[in-house]
Parts: sequence; C-alpha cells; structure tokens
Amino acid sequence: MSNSHISFEFFPPQTNEGVEKLTIARAKLAALNPEFFSVTFGAGGSTRDRTLETVTQIKAEGFDAAPHLSCVGSTRENIRAILKTYQDAGIHRIVALRGDLPSGMATAGEFQYANELVEFIRTETGDHFHLEVAAYPEFHPQARSARDDILNFKRKIDAGANSAITQYFYNADSYFHFVDECHKLGITVPIVPGIMPVVRFSQLARFSDTCGAEIPRWMRKTMEGFGDDSESVQAFGRDVATRLCEKLLAGGAPGLHFYTLNQSAPCIGIIEGLSL
Repeated sequence: MSNSHISFEFFPPQTNEGVEKLTIARAKLAALNPEFFSVTFGAGGSTRDRTLETVTQIKAEGFDAAPHLSCVGSTRENIRAILKTYQDAGIHRIVALRGDLPSGMATAGEFQYANELVEFIRTETGDHFHLEVAAYPEFHPQARSARDDILNFKRKIDAGANSAITQYFYNADSYFHFVDECHKLGITVPIVPGIMPVVRFSQLARFSDTCGAEIPRWMRKTMEGFGDDSESVQAFGRDVATRLCEKLLAGGAPGLHFYTLNQSAPCIGIIEGLSL
C-alpha cells in the first residue's frame, strides 16, 4: 500500500498559537504524502469560518483538503452558500455529516439526516465533489439496532456518497464484520478505517463515552495501571494502534484515516512502525 491512501484529520485552531502549532504538525505529516487532509466543522457550523480558513491554507500548500460539512441546524440556503464558497476555492472533496445540534438549539433545521445532505449536494453541484460519509463499525450511539444503523449507512451511499470513513475503534473484527454486512447489502464503496492514536487516557475515555467507540477492557485496565506515566501510555497506545493498522491492511482495508488531534508525532510513530 502506498501512502497515497493515508489521510489526516484536523480541527480548526481557535488561537494564533494553535494555528502555529497546526502549521508545524501539518508540515511534518505532509512529508508522508497523504491523499488528503480533512478539517472538522463545529456543532451547528460554529467553526464555519475557521474551517474555511484552515482548508484554504492546506489548499495553498498544494494539498487536497476536505472540509467537514454538517447539516443539522442548518438551512438549504446556508449550505448552498458554503458549497459555492468551496467550489470557488477549488475544493473537490467534502466529508458530509449530520453533525450535532449545538446545545440550546431546539430544531434540526431543514436537514435531519446525512443522506439528505448528500442528496442535496449532488442535486446542487453534480459530481463536482468527492463525498465522504461516516460509518460506525460499533454502531451509532443513537441507532435503534445494528440493522437500522447499517440501513442508514446504505441510504447515504444510495444518495451519492463515494466513500466512507469510520468512527475509530480498537477491535479489528468489528470493522471486518461491518464491511461484510455492507457487502451483503450491495455496498461496494471504499470504507476506510478511522484510527485514533492514544495520547492521553483520560481524553480518550471522554471521547469514547461521547461517541460510543469501545475501549476494550484489557486496554482500559492497562492504561489505568500506568497512572500518570504518560510516556508508558503513549508507547502502549502506539503499539496497539500499529498492530491494529497492520491487521486492517492485511485484511484488505483500502487505507487509513488518522484522527490527529492536531499533533503529528503519534501518527508518525504508528506509520513508521508500519514501514509503509
């Protein structure tokens, strides 16, 4: 596998110091020649301008940039304007998501689900954008059942998505099972596993509680046992993630998408361990 099937996700920095840190991290990751960099979009579009700014910088550096676009709490007019901005900026890839309602906002707006957003983007812009959508090997925390969740995913693909990036996970079997179930439903688009490097256990536990990603008990117990020894946590996390990536690639995963948390070292450690 060439590095061209690796991608990295950033969040838009809020401070000048954050911008500087991200610029340095991005330069280091750019040396790995990724297929694209994606940039997240806050609840209800709260980071809209910063997302655009970050994406524009990435584009100016000569890399393919994929802004996240979430539709919940938004209007067609609003999304139309954002699409136009991205088209004008020469962006050709979007990660289309339902997203979270900002706290205090009562209604979902004109879009309720991601498949509606995918359909709208296709209607408005034809094939201009390569559309990525989210997939949940361990199932979306709000899904009523595993079957429901996979049918929701199929709706996004049927609406015109080109490929998918999964929520992070640490159990390769959950990914392979999900992909098999997708194949049974005739879903053939690439489903790229999302990889979350372990930087701090407390942070990972918080993320996982929110998004429904499972930290296996053996991993949790091992990291709890390290206490405040962050070096041991990171070394352990690097080994776990490297082995996971090896298993995924050996089993036919079409690439790897890294959730960087705007840091380069953890991702570089894993990729070097893979000797790609």
